[in-house]
Amino acid sequence: MPFSQPLLGGTLIRRYKRFLADIRLDDGRELTVHCPNTGSMKNCGEPGSRVWIDLHQRPGRKLPGTWELVETAPGELACVHSARANAVVAAALAESLITPLAGYPDIRREVTLAPGGSRFDFLLSNTRDSCVVEVKSVTLALGNGEGAFPDAVSLRGQKHLRELTALAQGGQRSCLLFCVMHSGITRVRPADEIDPLYGSLLRQAQAAGVQVLAWSVRPSPLGLEVAGQLPVEC
Repeated sequence: MPFSQPLLGGTLIRRYKRFLADIRLDDGRELTVHCPNTGSMKNCGEPGSRVWIDLHQRPGRKLPGTWELVETAPGELACVHSARANAVVAAALAESLITPLAGYPDIRREVTLAPGGSRFDFLLSNTRDSCVVEVKSVTLALGNGEGAFPDAVSLRGQKHLRELTALAQGGQRSCLLFCVMHSGITRVRPADEIDPLYGSLLRQAQAAGVQVLAWSVRPSPLGLEVAGQLPVEC
């Protein structure tokens, strides 16, 4: 999935107020841009890091650009724009690139299955059955190829797991898909040291029949490339 226009390189000065980041572009300009990530961005937001932004001037936008990528270590890139995960997964599902979830020609996004329930990212269906899919963007790299989710306590993530578990127990095919947008991650586990309840709920969900998958997406300044399945260590 290519970016709509070339990204501009620069250096991160600081991230603050969760959604703001000060960037010094390679041409010397200093800009405040949008940081499209609600997590802690642990290991992805160090001042002085090499970053890439999408610079745009659009009506109604107060900020001149969006932070997209960061170099977390030499040769390792992460996409910090968490909404990109759903977009690249949607494209991959349409092309049947996520093989365990292939065979569903009808792909609906942002679906609520019950009144007062969570809105799930995808509902896949064919003439025989359906599958609910919730996507989580993974960028927390811990070294030696290990990645973890979440990077902060996630009440929303906990709620999703409880509901996926209930769906699976009721006979509905359900899937939690970790979209790994960090080139240095080769396997994924729950971040029990950050959110132990999430880890416990993930293992309960898996035991109840929720399918837990991880898929690698390789970021570059040109775009995001679906790279293949990764192991999940629960």
